Amino acid sequence: MSRLIYSLLFYLAMPLVWLRLLWRARRQPEYLQQLGERHGFYGAHAAQPLLWLHAVSVGETRAAEPLIAALLRDYPAHGVLLTHMTPTGRTAGGELLRRYPGRVLQAYLPYDLPGACARFLDHFRPQIGLLMETEIWPNLIAAAGNRNLPLALINARLSARSQRGYARLPSLIGPALASLNAVAAQTVADGERLQQLGARRVSVCGNLKFDVSPAPEQLRQGESWRQSLGARPVWLAASTREGEEALILDAFAALRIPGLLLLLVPRHPQRFAAVAALVDERRLRLCRRSSGTLPSPATQVWLGDSMGEMAAYYTLADLALIGGTLLPFGGQNLIEAAACGCPVLLGPHSFNFAQASADAIACGAALQVADVGEAATAAGELIGHPPRLCAMRAAALRFSQAHCGATVRTMALVQRLMEPRKGC
Repeated sequence: MSRLIYSLLFYLAMPLVWLRLLWRARRQPEYLQQLGERHGFYGAHAAQPLLWLHAVSVGETRAAEPLIAALLRDYPAHGVLLTHMTPTGRTAGGELLRRYPGRVLQAYLPYDLPGACARFLDHFRPQIGLLMETEIWPNLIAAAGNRNLPLALINARLSARSQRGYARLPSLIGPALASLNAVAAQTVADGERLQQLGARRVSVCGNLKFDVSPAPEQLRQGESWRQSLGARPVWLAASTREGEEALILDAFAALRIPGLLLLLVPRHPQRFAAVAALVDERRLRLCRRSSGTLPSPATQVWLGDSMGEMAAYYTLADLALIGGTLLPFGGQNLIEAAACGCPVLLGPHSFNFAQASADAIACGAALQVADVGEAATAAGELIGHPPRLCAMRAAALRFSQAHCGATVRTMALVQRLMEPRKGC
């Protein structure tokens, strides 16, 4: 009954969903492409058995890369169906299509409506489904159960805040989680929170993001930029969210560090122009990555208005402030920074990556600050003390290397779920 009410409400809300798509399309026209897929209508595809992996957007897609490589290696007769919800996720996944021609297929996952989910599963007929991180869709899970499709929630994370939200809908979320064939949690705490909501077959496999190696060409790009900029200090504000850029720019303008360059990289590409306007309003000298030119000695802010270059930015930077932590967004992934040997600052709101943040702080790879003013002060102190920055850089690399192995553990789970399907 709860799922029926949920479905009816979802149908009633569809006009608002379409209005939201139109609103987003003002900045990202790609939201109006492949609209049929969002309702479960797809074109023809190669007739090969498929392993389905759902990665909502950019972060999940990149985290899935080592797992996709392992799936294609261990199941050579299969292809991987990679689904997304956002155009940026689809763009990030396009690199995998080029890397594994003919073996990776992309599509949008449909809205969680009974008919759309049924059409999706009946069209592609995957042999297993892997949902990344926090994708709990009751109708999709029910449709998979009706077709005896093994379905697992992998790299699963659930903050205490999200748990409280889901706990308000126990008769909807509980059965959905209980129907999953497996849950591979990132941490013990994530697993316990999911179990409290109704998940039954929970194991702790770690975070796949630790297994993502920075692309060598990105590392080389960052090192090349560093050589071009010389000894000039670079403070990176990485994956910032709306409202944070203004705070960071004001704090940066108050710093008195000779030659300091602020490298500002918004998380969402549709906001690049708005962030550039914020820089111009403050009369700070701006250079945009999209211009193809490097910052001059007079440049104060370099706007990283590009996609897929975060590893290069981390390699260049002396220190990074992780976006989404200054305001209550819950924070972004600090693991990529650690893998590049970049020390990080975290604001007070890191609940989306609580365990990784706590571990990074404990081993000396990160510092947590109370607000943007404290972040600017810490940046000034660290940049003025190279030995301490060097120690944090070494700690970041150790932290990254010590937490690898989630791909191997997740693949063992996949193999158990696939065992009854040998020969299919």
